[in-house]
Amino acid sequence: MEAYAQAPASHKQSRASLRSTFTQRRATPKGSTLPEPTTLRALSGLPSTPASLADSTLILIDCQNTYVRGVMALDGVAAALDEAAELLERARSAGISIIHFQHDGGEGSPYDVRAEIGQIVDKVAPRGDETVIVKQFPNGFVQTDLDDRLKALSARNLVLAGFMTHMCVNSTTRGAFNLGYAATVVASATATRALPGTPENVSSAAVQAASLAAIGDLFGIVVPDVAAIPG
Repeated sequence: MEAYAQAPASHKQSRASLRSTFTQRRATPKGSTLPEPTTLRALSGLPSTPASLADSTLILIDCQNTYVRGVMALDGVAAALDEAAELLERARSAGISIIHFQHDGGEGSPYDVRAEIGQIVDKVAPRGDETVIVKQFPNGFVQTDLDDRLKALSARNLVLAGFMTHMCVNSTTRGAFNLGYAATVVASATATRALPGTPENVSSAAVQAASLAAIGDLFGIVVPDVAAIPG
């Protein structure tokens, strides 16, 4: 709960109301049936429906060739890129601001932006004056000018998509929340990969589901697909 306690005032419910909620939960007798799952967003009265695309800024995160093939290939990446392309076209038609991220892991790495492997996939490549930001950390706000750019646009609502769900999408959404932005993540336009685990590997489907659930618990609204974003 430390992250919630440090969230911007615009995101917070009154401390008294939260204290009451958790007091009731702690009072549940041992051995009793656990309550139905809920989210911190619901408990704190944060919005459950996304802002319209026309009132948002689109952020496409790391839609790079490295995720299409090779050691970093993601499960479901082709379908996710198709969804990202649809989202991008809607954003262009709406005339909203669009920001593309590229992750740079250094020369010779799977994220080498100087090489073809680190370039943005053609179907979602930037056009015209669309902004491209190169980053070195999972959170796109760290050591970049993203926050300054968004403030210059008077942006509040962000729509995020891209890769990987558990890493840069998750981290950037949390960063947006901590800075007072209202983020929406389009689940069908994200993808991830299986991970080593203890005692066994964790499937890509499990990583994807857990990552989206963690975002939706507090840090942003998660919608299933592009169609769920209102005009």
